[in-house]
Parts: sequence; structure tokens; C-alpha cells
Amino acid sequence: MVRAWARQLTPGASVLDLGCGSGLPITVVLLDAGLDVYALDASPSFVTAFKNRFPDTPVVCEAVEESSFFGRQFDAMLAWGLMFLLPVPVQRALIPRLSAALNSGGRLLFSSPPKAITWNDAMTGQESRSLGAPEYRRLLSAAGLDVLREYEDEGEGENHYYDSIKVSAAPATY
Repeated sequence: MVRAWARQLTPGASVLDLGCGSGLPITVVLLDAGLDVYALDASPSFVTAFKNRFPDTPVVCEAVEESSFFGRQFDAMLAWGLMFLLPVPVQRALIPRLSAALNSGGRLLFSSPPKAITWNDAMTGQESRSLGAPEYRRLLSAAGLDVLREYEDEGEGENHYYDSIKVSAAPATY
């Protein structure tokens, strides 16, 4: 799914890989598509592995909600397997922040279950929380993003994806 998404982007487009881990398999897909990739992860060991694997790709070790990358603009962002690991207030605050760092027409792809549920993530053991598709759609819309489509992994991945595009600036809230 990510490969097809990446092919829709213009070669050379700037893409922020949020929660990049060691770079496998997602960063490889983005780089193979000819994209200009930037990456971040909160795990020092993942960032070290990423740097060893992709020495020419900028990566930082920091929490996504505090990223220094939000001081620049991107053509696309991807958060595969990350959103649901964040506390609910962080998820709610992050979506407008992601939108603000996207160029007009920029794309955001993230994965999270379509139902509002809480579970322990199989890979990390962390408590995970999906806000559910209706709430994600509401948050994306409020942040100036239109959902282009939602889809599931083919096969056994069982990931639910939200593919959106920035269509306008989010209204100011005071």
C-alpha cells in the first residue's frame, strides 16, 4: 500500500517519515520512489540503526509531538504504525500540527484501526488507542485535510490507512 502511495508523489518530493524505526521497510520504499526523505523516531537505537543504513538521509531522535522538523514544509508525511501508539491528547494535537507543516496539496498517510478501541500493541507491548475513523475524519477535516480514501492492507497486515490531502489552511482557533 505504501509503495502505491509513494508512486503517486512527484519524484524529489519532500517526505517526512514519522516514527521511522530502523527504516525498514517504509523508508526503503520512499527512497526507491525517488523521494527526498526526512525521518524521525523517539528511539535512540532505531535512529542509530537508521543512520547506519541510510547515512545520507536526515534523521533526528525526538518525540514526534516535539519535532524540530515542523519548522519546515513538506510535500508529504507518513506515519505508519505510529499514531495509535500516542496518547489521545497527543493524537488530537498532532493532526493540526502535521497539516500546518504540509504544503498545499500535500499528502498525509497514517495507519490506525477504524474502530475506537484500546489494546496492547503486539510489536511494542504499549497500550494503543485508535480514536476510530469518524473521529480521525473529523480531526483531519478540521485541520484542512480531505480524506481521499481509506483502505486496508491486502493479506495479513490488517492495517487501516487514512490517505488525505491538504486542501486549505485550518481555521484559526483562539
